[in-house]
Amino acid sequence: MSFLRRRSASVPAGPDFDVLAMDPTDWPGNLGAGLLPAPDGTCQGVFLRYDLFGGRGPAMIIGNLPEGSPAREVTGSQVPFEVAQLLSALENDEAVEVTGVEDDPVMHEDNLLIVRRVKCSEERISCVQFDRSDGVLVTIASWDRPITSDLYALLKPLPAEMFQQ
Repeated sequence: MSFLRRRSASVPAGPDFDVLAMDPTDWPGNLGAGLLPAPDGTCQGVFLRYDLFGGRGPAMIIGNLPEGSPAREVTGSQVPFEVAQLLSALENDEAVEVTGVEDDPVMHEDNLLIVRRVKCSEERISCVQFDRSDGVLVTIASWDRPITSDLYALLKPLPAEMFQQ
């Protein structure tokens, strides 16, 4: 009786926050989603991996990490979690580090976002981060493509229920 099985604490039920990302129907490729579990079974973040068609590899990862998520904790020149995930998906094991951060004001709908452009030692990586009003950190990492204001227009809040297991 499968309905009687208990959920393992290592598999979170899903986030308790909406996920700001590109709607899957707007992406002309393959999409995968991952949940970051906490030891108590809560969700410590959601990341979406947008792949190109034809097995041409990952193009972008968008992460949503709430306050208190260990994946937000980076030190010194360590790259954000999403950049590390992108490099792993690309099977790139070269050492990459953050070389600088610049603030960049960007309009999203009717709101002004202060976006942090994270510069990496691997120049083919584009990475931006911004904080949402509910304390969730959004990070976008892309490979060999600049992140432009057109992408921000495609970001939409996806309901947490989409990611419930």
